[in-house]
Amino acid sequence: MFLFGTLGPQELLLILVIVIIIFGGKKLPELGKSLGESIRNFKGSISGKEKDAEKEATKDKTPPPAA
Repeated sequence: MFLFGTLGPQELLLILVIVIIIFGGKKLPELGKSLGESIRNFKGSISGKEKDAEKEATKDKTPPPAA
């Protein structure tokens, strides 16, 4: 099923070390934050919550009808 088999703890540790070497320790929190935000935006766009929020925001901004 998988091309290289399952990933064990040793392989995951090796990948983590390589990522730390490439990006450095200071960039990792920024990368994690941006990855989390992008996943959150993706989930929101798929579920349609963002469209509902936009509709309500535009509904609140419309001026009251003139009497």
